[in-house]
Parts: sequence; C-alpha cells; structure tokens
Amino acid sequence: MNTFQNSAFESWALIIGFAVVALMMMFGNIIRRKVKFFRNLLFPTAIIAGFLGLGIKYLVYYLPELINLFNEGYTSSFTEGIKPLVENFNWFLQGITYHALALGFIAMGLKTVKDTKTSKIKGKPFKTGLLIVNTYLLQGIIGLTITIGLAYVFENLVPYAGLLLPMGFGQGPGQANNIGSIFETQGFIGGQTYGLAIATIGFVWASVGGIYYINKRAKEGKLTRVGETKSKIITTTDVETPEEIPVSEAIDKMSVQIIFIVVTYAFAYLFMLLITKLIGAESDFAKSMTGLIWGFNFIFAMLFAIIFKQGLKFVVKKRWMKRKYTNEYMLNRISGVLFDFMVCASLMSINVESLANPGLLVSLLIITTVGSILTYFYLLYTTKEIYPEYRDEAFATMFGNLTGTAPNGIALLREIDPNFESPAADDLVTGSSTAVMFGAPILIITGIIYLPQWYYLWGSFVALIIFFIVFNYFMLRKPKKTKV
Repeated sequence: MNTFQNSAFESWALIIGFAVVALMMMFGNIIRRKVKFFRNLLFPTAIIAGFLGLGIKYLVYYLPELINLFNEGYTSSFTEGIKPLVENFNWFLQGITYHALALGFIAMGLKTVKDTKTSKIKGKPFKTGLLIVNTYLLQGIIGLTITIGLAYVFENLVPYAGLLLPMGFGQGPGQANNIGSIFETQGFIGGQTYGLAIATIGFVWASVGGIYYINKRAKEGKLTRVGETKSKIITTTDVETPEEIPVSEAIDKMSVQIIFIVVTYAFAYLFMLLITKLIGAESDFAKSMTGLIWGFNFIFAMLFAIIFKQGLKFVVKKRWMKRKYTNEYMLNRISGVLFDFMVCASLMSINVESLANPGLLVSLLIITTVGSILTYFYLLYTTKEIYPEYRDEAFATMFGNLTGTAPNGIALLREIDPNFESPAADDLVTGSSTAVMFGAPILIITGIIYLPQWYYLWGSFVALIIFFIVFNYFMLRKPKKTKV
C-alpha cells in the first residue's frame, strides 16, 4: 500500500490544477470589469478566463522552442518536463469539464420548481422543454445538411460531424466535449476539439446576437435596458426559511447540499456501470451505446437528482423528516461555481492543432454562422407564440442558452429583467428538466449515426426532421376554446 507523502508533487497536483483554473478566473474577472468591450457584450468571466488560460497554456507548451530560439541547443530537465506536464494538465481540464457538467445539472435538478405561494410549477415547463429540444433538432438538421454535403469535398470531414452543432450550441462545451470524444473514437480525427470550437463560437454568437436583439428592441421603445451590474437583494429568507434546517448547527447547511449532490452522482455512476455491464461490448452497436451512456452522464445525473428530490418529498410527507434540507439559493450558487469552472476548463482544454485542416475550418465557420442565424429567427418566432406576455425576456434567455450556456442566457436576461420578475429564469430551469424527457430521440441518434452502414446516417437525418415537425406541432398548437 502506497503511503501519502505530503511533499510529493502528486499530493499537490489536484490543488495546483484547480489553482491554475481559479487564477485564470480571477484575471478573467479583472479583464471583464475593466475592459468596456467585454463588459458591453456581456461576455461571462469564465469565457474570458478560458481564452486567457488557453493562450497561456500554449505559451508554456512551446516554451522549450522559444528558449531554444534564443539559446540554441539549450536543454534541461525543467524544459524537457514542460510538455508532459501540460499534456497531463489537459487531461485534468477534460475531467473538470466532464464531471462539472453533471454535478451542475444535479444541483439544478434538486431545486424546487414550484411556487411556494401557489404550489404551481413555475413558468411553462413543457412548452419550454419542447422549445429547447426543437432547437436542438433544428441545429442538428442544419449541421448535418452542411457536413453531409461538405464531406464529399473535404476528406477529413465526416458526414455526421454536423450533429456536434446542437451539442456545442444547444448543450454547451461539456456535452460538446463528451460527444466529440465519442466521435473521435469512431474515426472523426479532431472531433473533440471540433465540438469545443463550435461551443466557443456559440459563446460569441450568444453575446453578439443577444445584445443586438436587446438594443434593437430598446430603440423601438419595446423594452428598457437596465444593465446587468444592478445587484439583486438577497434576504435572510433566501438562505434560511422557517421550514428549512438552520444554516449551521450540527452540520453546515452548505455541507448538506454538497452531500446530496455527490451521493446522487455516485448513484448515477453505479447505474451507468450496471447498464454498460448488461449491454456488454460484443457488437458495434453495443460499443456505441456504451460510449453514449458515459457521454450523456449529465442526463442520468439529472434523472437521479429528480428521483432523489422525490424521495425527500416522500419522507417529508410521511413525517419521517420534518424539515426541508435543500436550499434553492445555495444550490444556485453551487451550480454557478460548477458551470463557471466547466466553461473555463473546457476552453483551456481545446487542442488548436486539430483545427489546422482547411476542411474542418471551412465547415466550422459555415455551420456556426448558418446555425446561429437560423436559431435566431426560429426563436424570434417561437418565443413570440409561446410567451406573448414576456417575449423579450424569453428570447434573451433562450437565445443565450441555446447558442451559449445558461449563464449567457441569465446575463442577457439581467439586462432587461435584473430582479427576475418575469418567469423567464424559471422557464430555463424547469424547461431543462422536462427537456430530458423529450430529448430521448437525440440521445439514440447520437449513439448510432456514426455506424458504418449508410442507413444509420440517413435514417438519423430523416428522424430528426420527423421529430422536429411533430414536436413543433404540439408546441405551437393552440388550446381549443370552449363554447360558452
């Protein structure tokens, strides 16, 4: 048995890794507050920190070559150990991206989605869930249409690469990293970086397109841009309501939230392990489904969070537990921290060399441009139909979320609704939960589209179109008026 050595680098590697990411976040926040360009475009600190860290990572990686330019022939144990150290750090960054996504979704899933005064579900969860999934489907159709055509021109581009558009835009860098890694194992060289690059460009579109919309509506006199720097007042009831456990007694209240999140994730892991053991790895289909299960770890994490939350409700109803243990404010803060680290780490882990191929670059620019424009106009129409009472708040939130990440959507929303008086923020939470139910077709398609037989690709493409039409029908259908 190995003994713990407090002076060994291995004992400090995890702390140093987190410290590097945290340092980038700190400098990113300074840049965000001091540089007007980034502040006006509402670039989240984590995105600026990620790009800053990516640049520093490559500067350190090529430091031996830079030293050799000025001192030819110079070598030392220090310079020889830099590249392996950076490569190991890249593995650490990918680990943060993978796990922080699932842990953040658990924190969101444990939150209460009902109004405490009316006991009704906040916002329009089912319509919003359909809208989120429909946008994924639209982005998948756009991406596949472009990459299927370009695959005949560029041999390094696989036809199913376009499915990474909804993964990078709709679901963010965490899922783009997961599915890109799966595609890479199936023959798409540079698939992981391709997915992360889509997510990165999506951040830019989320900010530019969102601010364009807000400024346009403000000039029309339809809304007032308040400014995201206005603080929201937090009261003691946000942190400790009468029916909840105290902030600190035998165990700290924050510790309870973290315990719930970690235990839930552990159960999700055991379930995924059991499923993959049952599936086996004898056939190509079984292998693809196994990879897909671990790639969609956040979905299983969210499902177990919902199960765990229902279990807590059951024991409270039976009076086996008399007080509420979860706290929405603390869970929000935990998910915020996790998503900040996830975004920063995912951008820092990008492998720029993988995008040196002209075919990948051309297809990347085309699908992100076309995908962003069509997503903009699709949401422009659907949010007007679904949320007529708060269409501007809904568009800002959904466009930011469905081209960037949830923090992008919230940042845009705070420009026009700083105190979250509209249900738009609640729609984002409740809709993300219900989207898990409607997102099953995409889950299956992602696991089979790259299989070698031609009908998997074309069957998946046709299936996306069919589901898009059907889901839109139910989403936009107006309720029948009852005769008086």
